[in-house]
Amino acid sequence: MTNRQIAQSLFVTVKTVETHLAAAYDKLGIRSRQQLPEALRAPEAAR
Repeated sequence: MTNRQIAQSLFVTVKTVETHLAAAYDKLGIRSRQQLPEALRAPEAAR
């Protein structure tokens, strides 16, 4: 979903979505949505 779609479905502003995503990206050590799948993938040792 786009940031706008997420905001509309949660009844919040786009800025709120962007702020929360930025905080999540920072904690994960990534810079974009395209990096999320790899960042969220469990390490091999934990599988």
